[in-house]
Amino acid sequence: MSVPQKRLFEVRFEKNGALLEPLMAAIAELGRLPEPDEFPAASEVATQLGSLKRAFALIKRVTGEAEWEAITRRCTEDLLVYLALGRFRRRPPVSVLPVGLQRDMRAFFGSYAQACRSADALLFQAGDAEAVDEACRRSTVGKLLPNALYVHRSALDALEPLLRVYEGCARTYLGEIDGANLIKLHRQSGKVSYLVYPEFETDPHPALRRSVKLSLRTREIDCLDYATSPNPPVLHRKETFLSPGHPLTGRFARLSAQEEKHGLLADTATIGTREGWNARLAELGFTVRGHRLVRRKE
Repeated sequence: MSVPQKRLFEVRFEKNGALLEPLMAAIAELGRLPEPDEFPAASEVATQLGSLKRAFALIKRVTGEAEWEAITRRCTEDLLVYLALGRFRRRPPVSVLPVGLQRDMRAFFGSYAQACRSADALLFQAGDAEAVDEACRRSTVGKLLPNALYVHRSALDALEPLLRVYEGCARTYLGEIDGANLIKLHRQSGKVSYLVYPEFETDPHPALRRSVKLSLRTREIDCLDYATSPNPPVLHRKETFLSPGHPLTGRFARLSAQEEKHGLLADTATIGTREGWNARLAELGFTVRGHRLVRRKE
């Protein structure tokens, strides 16, 4: 029986690996083919493989196209969000934009004018409650509740463009809310709330210190302060607010699994405040140390 041979394009890829690896890194960063002045080895790649375009075709044939398409889509979405929110600051003429950004516009949208039209359509859609609700329901990150999607600040960029613009509109109006690390995207009411949980990473069930809620429709702002409250709201299932790849997701999830197993999370109506949660722990004979559930000693 004959031994299977490598195909010619695979051999060519391996032979030119020293050139193709940095080209792959450049494309992954830009989301598009670099121009010759953006890639120092462009002439050498052209000499060996014909052109940057042909070299990229070889790369996709060997590695598959799906991940490269995902990178391009992500860069396109980032640019779309940037332009949509840039409407509030008055977008500059294309001639004053950095050259790299101009190239992004052409690569992803064909022209600056088309990019702005697409961004305006997205900005307009952010005012559509039904569209926002649908985006919340299909979100792959965040904790979905009947009236809102809650997401940790670190996961905002993992949201789809419509929700990033929805939140961005509120942040543009309010500015940065000091210490806000959880964002509540109201699904129907056109509101965005910024929640401050100072001990989110270290406290297994952190207490809410402050909330700021903005109505995008009326510009009304509501602020609540729980700093001196003896019974503030507390969080459960912290991993649900994070992106799956966050380094603390696994740790938080293990605690939630323990609490779920022992019935601590069953009565959601009573455990949402510090006193209610402590009463539930005492009732079932547990305490929480760090992010571990421990049986109380008699």
